[in-house]
Amino acid sequence: MNSKIFDTQDLKSFKRLIDSAQEIVLTCHVRPDGDAIGSTLGLCLLLNATGHHAVVVTPDLAPKSLSFVPGMKDVVAATKYPDYAKEKIANADLIICCDFNKPYRQDALAPLIQEASCKKVLIDHHEDPDYFADITFSYPKMSSTCEVVFRLIAALGLYSALDKDAATALCTGLITDTRNFSVNCDNPETYEILMRLLEKGVDKQRIVKEALETRSYDSLRLQSYALYEKLEVFPQHHAAVITLNMEELKRFGYERGDTEGVVNIPLEIRGVVYSFFLREETNMVKVSARSVNGFPVNEICSRYFGGGGHVMAAGGEYRDGDAETRLERCRKALINVMPEFDTKVRKTKPEKIVMPTRDKQ
Repeated sequence: MNSKIFDTQDLKSFKRLIDSAQEIVLTCHVRPDGDAIGSTLGLCLLLNATGHHAVVVTPDLAPKSLSFVPGMKDVVAATKYPDYAKEKIANADLIICCDFNKPYRQDALAPLIQEASCKKVLIDHHEDPDYFADITFSYPKMSSTCEVVFRLIAALGLYSALDKDAATALCTGLITDTRNFSVNCDNPETYEILMRLLEKGVDKQRIVKEALETRSYDSLRLQSYALYEKLEVFPQHHAAVITLNMEELKRFGYERGDTEGVVNIPLEIRGVVYSFFLREETNMVKVSARSVNGFPVNEICSRYFGGGGHVMAAGGEYRDGDAETRLERCRKALINVMPEFDTKVRKTKPEKIVMPTRDKQ
């Protein structure tokens, strides 16, 4: 594994900051996913195991599908414990920001982090980072932030201190951000990292089962409804869109995480190059996008939905219009921009989408 990817001076400075810090806070983006939780907890557990005092503070609660990750019970969610989260941030000697490239991705937690007087370090793998931290480790070509964290641990000579719990957290991010090694994982060194995590006793099958293959009864019903009733396919654009409003979500007892992965499923249709999932929230529409064959959904999200992300995995928000019409306006806005990207779709050389003919009764 290439250990020379990091700037030597940055590594030395990072080590000095860690060694001199009494109180370390690790934090991530709003609506934390497996990579956000895995990278913060993986590094947090390692730091605590090596004599430091570290804690993870998240903007809000993680989905229940990640409750198995070691250390989750000690995570401080700012929406649940606002005063305690504020206290931990204010008293921190070092803040390590994981898995986000811009402060706004922390929502209401962003001002507290930005106003903190201590040193800050950013560890991330998203494109176009804001250089708001004192040290930035940004590597968009890596599979996940957990991969960046593991490489940092190895470069700092701390691999021997990595135990099964910390390795499990890191492996969770590696697995979830690559969809169990189906995307963003063409670098052979990513699999070397997986091997070295497995050597620590990580149960990969359990991670896959808990994080990717386990749903509640209501969640499965909601997913089935979304696919059967709300999926639209646009053959001429090789695109698919799923929309869900708040009434529909409430009908199925929606909880955070229940629609995780829904946006990926239309990509299984032969010929679909990109997929969007539009989920209505109180003051906005949450936009999620996925693609195949290098089609840049991040361009659509950045240009029209105030977001961004990876080339084939991105997101954003839509806030225009009143509550009654916002979701439909968002849907129409997306459909209207599809022709602009037809040329880039054709460059992926997609197969023709064959739409079904209904059985005659």
